[in-house]
Amino acid sequence: MQQSDIQILNERFRNSDPQTILTYFIEHLGSKIALSSSLGAEDQVLTHMVAGIHPETKIFTLDTGRLFPETYDLIDRTSKRYKINIQVYFPEAEKVQEMVNKHGINLFYDSIEHRKLCCGVRKLEPLKRAFAGLQAWICGLRAEQSVTRQQIGVVEWDEGNKLIKINPLAHWTEQQVWDYIKANKIPYNPLHDKGYPSIGCLPCTRAVMEGEDVRAGRWWWENPDTKECGLHKK
Repeated sequence: MQQSDIQILNERFRNSDPQTILTYFIEHLGSKIALSSSLGAEDQVLTHMVAGIHPETKIFTLDTGRLFPETYDLIDRTSKRYKINIQVYFPEAEKVQEMVNKHGINLFYDSIEHRKLCCGVRKLEPLKRAFAGLQAWICGLRAEQSVTRQQIGVVEWDEGNKLIKINPLAHWTEQQVWDYIKANKIPYNPLHDKGYPSIGCLPCTRAVMEGEDVRAGRWWWENPDTKECGLHKK
């Protein structure tokens, strides 16, 4: 896809609501599109929308092996609520074993390089398998989430995975997300009510203080400009 095509699509959907954006791409791409969900608030909103548009659309999540118990419970509750099968992708056991035996069980605290290695083994490799056969993926990024996401568009080209990347909630505020969740009684992770606005792996996620950035609880020992796992590189 050319950059000009991305610009045309962004112009087309600049003032469109998320349902309109999702409907267009799901209808045009069918089985070639999927929602990648981390079970966060934004992804729960998108799951609700996607299930209402076309419940057979592929929705998947990554089980890194280090998730919160509340996240596992939410996978089950969400699947039952919408009568869908959230596909779960796991890291390769041998690669996890090799990494841990070489660098330690909590290697991610030692350096940015080790943290990114862990994300690569536990997230990026399974993600590649989840993307097999797709032309586009949907995710819950919002521009106001962090300094690393301020310039995202509704439609982007994911060069690393050679896929169209769709961010239907790119211009939504956090208040809009929670208003939608409450209005539609969407299941969400109870950790959100305990000061966890962004939830990833248990060892790499903490609650945030009032007034802190919503991503402040993720990899809190790093600088803000390094705090991505690699899933959302352009």
